Amino acid sequence: MKKAVFLDRDGTINADDHGYINKPDDLQLYPFAAEAVAKLNKMGYLVFVVTNQAGVAYGYFKIKDVEKINAKLVNELAKGNAKIDEIFYSPFHESGVIEPFNTDHEDRKPGIGMFQKAKEMYDFNTKESFMIGDKFSDIGFGKNAGLRTIFVRSGGGENEFLQKRNETEYQPDFIVKDLLVAVKLIEELQNK
Repeated sequence: MKKAVFLDRDGTINADDHGYINKPDDLQLYPFAAEAVAKLNKMGYLVFVVTNQAGVAYGYFKIKDVEKINAKLVNELAKGNAKIDEIFYSPFHESGVIEPFNTDHEDRKPGIGMFQKAKEMYDFNTKESFMIGDKFSDIGFGKNAGLRTIFVRSGGGENEFLQKRNETEYQPDFIVKDLLVAVKLIEELQNK
């Protein structure tokens, strides 16, 4: 049975230095992103992106903008022979102002709606699968879905870790510098 790696987008695959990524020009992949995803592809993992995009609920950008940004992500990774199997995004936030997205929704991490969609579309072994992200909501998503979790300190991860590590109920299985280190860790764990 296949295995999967779920990746957060902003701060994990691409830089997340300037708040919301509103348009494709704002998307800047980390230099190691394609190498990391290509390694996962070679190891036989399905690769899914799961991203909270509350900016839709707040009216900062529209669904079509998220889809254009995601298309750029796929195209940029493809230049490095890296393939994303599916991108799932959650445009919801309960304090948003744009209907119908201004609601608490199971798709918003740490809820597992996006995981359930992936599971319906693809057959994979949950116990052998991972979630990698730079927020404790990513770790919560992974824990709630029964995945092994890797917290990366890239993006907002360093601040998130320093500010919230004692407040969160979600403790990661591993903490590493960035996505490439996370993928090398998965490779080591797979070879044990």
